[in-house]
Amino acid sequence: MEIRNLVRVIEGRRVVDDVSLTIMPGQVTCLLGPSGCGKSTTLRMIAGVEMQDSGEIWVDGKLVCDTVFRVPPERRGIGLMFQDFALFPHLSVADNVAFGLRSCSAEEKRARVVELLDRVDLLRFVDGYPHQLSGGEQQRVALARSLAPRPRIMLMDEPFSGLDNRLRDGIRDDTLALLKEEDTAVLLVTHEPEEAMRMADEIALMRDGRIVQQGAPYNVYTRPVDRAAVAFFSDANVLGAQVNGALADTPFGQFLAPGVPDGTDVDIVFRPQHVRLDFDRNGSGPLPTATDGVPARGTVVRARFMGHESLVEFRMDFDGSILKATVPNVFLPAPGKTMWLTVPRNRCFVFPVTHM
Repeated sequence: MEIRNLVRVIEGRRVVDDVSLTIMPGQVTCLLGPSGCGKSTTLRMIAGVEMQDSGEIWVDGKLVCDTVFRVPPERRGIGLMFQDFALFPHLSVADNVAFGLRSCSAEEKRARVVELLDRVDLLRFVDGYPHQLSGGEQQRVALARSLAPRPRIMLMDEPFSGLDNRLRDGIRDDTLALLKEEDTAVLLVTHEPEEAMRMADEIALMRDGRIVQQGAPYNVYTRPVDRAAVAFFSDANVLGAQVNGALADTPFGQFLAPGVPDGTDVDIVFRPQHVRLDFDRNGSGPLPTATDGVPARGTVVRARFMGHESLVEFRMDFDGSILKATVPNVFLPAPGKTMWLTVPRNRCFVFPVTHM
């Protein structure tokens, strides 16, 4: 599937602004971004339930929709799965799954229903009804129903957000495995970075109607395009500085800022898990190094155990700002304890400040 330069204007605002994507069979692409950034509107235009103001949608090299020509939604070969599973309460599980199988014999329908329910481990409920199922089981029935007609493309809009956290990871993994087996091209919409990282082959990060960054999850996470992209995936610490001679001076030492003009204000951004801690030794800390720069002293404000790591907040001596560090396992220094923080240079991002 290929979408080219999609634009949707609502009440004078570009809700979707020049969005282009290509998704290959067996590939899961995730549209990731905050609520209101245009993700679901993009999905609805691809599904055909909403019209774009400009741009084109192509499937298997054939035009599906532009502003003149339009294939009806039911003829696009696209499966839909939403947060609301929308199972028909008066139909059995088997009839729900078979709902989209219109050109098959009764025997073929039953065989396809049995195959899919077996693959989602719900064959025992084949003659049951939706009200007899848990939320997770209903979600798997909805998945089977969406896949029954063998769609070339599956659109998924926050399909797991209504599930209990306990079930979510397992159901996501089962869903991904089934979609891969079917060689379906998948476009998944979510506002949860963890879900995108877990499921996607490619992430398209959206903001204000535009795709601001696109690539493999590792690349989007480790090579963010700006400060907001860092902060969307995790907490972020920010130092302000000004560039002089391609260097930005901070209490943690100098940071390289190649190609940035002198006098430019920059944000130096780093994640809490990359902050290194050392104990205070009678007012002294570790020696400066080329890789970690100059240590800066801070005082513990609060420390909390988060389950698999500890989050420690420091009030820094140099300006009273709060910086966060995460440490694997249990590390709970008492409030008021002084420690030294260093910031590895290979874990930092330097972005020119954009004034809105």
